[in-house]
Amino acid sequence: MKKIFLYALFLCCSIACVQAQGKQSLGLQVGFTQPITRLNSPVPGKETTLNPTTYNGLKVGVIYDATIVAGFGYVIGLNYTFGANRTDWNQIGNLTYPRKYSQGIYHQVEIPVDWQYKFEIAKDTWLMLYTGPTLQCGLSFSNKWNTQNEPNGEIITTIDDRYDAEGAYALKRLNVTWGLGAGFQYERYFLRGGYDFGIINPYQSQVFSVSETYNPYTRGRFDQWQIKLGIYLWSR
Repeated sequence: MKKIFLYALFLCCSIACVQAQGKQSLGLQVGFTQPITRLNSPVPGKETTLNPTTYNGLKVGVIYDATIVAGFGYVIGLNYTFGANRTDWNQIGNLTYPRKYSQGIYHQVEIPVDWQYKFEIAKDTWLMLYTGPTLQCGLSFSNKWNTQNEPNGEIITTIDDRYDAEGAYALKRLNVTWGLGAGFQYERYFLRGGYDFGIINPYQSQVFSVSETYNPYTRGRFDQWQIKLGIYLWSR
């Protein structure tokens, strides 16, 4: 994981060092995002299946857009992402009670660095295609478990942080994704959207230590959908 993160960091720095020859712009962006954890289970027979959990959230940040030559350039950003989800009540066993539901809350900062091709389709109107890595650092990733043992009974809540959890369920704070996306720009305003594929295993541990005879490998990735609106506040 460290090697992949260092390679991605080197690629980001290399792109950032390329001198822009054309237009350069600096702006703000805000949008909707769906971080998705795809994690396997230690249950025998299901350890190869990646179970998705979606977190609906918000992304805000700054963006630097630079053209090198003939519409080809790069984009660097700094974003903050928030995501949350909530499950329905689920029975524990065959009876209606006890029952439980869970809530998840996710915070991260990220640095996306993309190669971009932008082509003008009308006056002050462009379409763009982009691809590149994103370096992510999780700030917190909490799961809140709420259990009710009887009708109108007290709801018992337990909270754990997936970054600081004990055992095989703990996740890494650092993640690297590779994104594909497209966008539209009119004058200073732009719309950008795409999908980021996680390229590393997010688990801290390599195996689930279920028993001495059954220790499945942990598998998974951390993806995200995103769509952002923005405005360039400075250009030259």
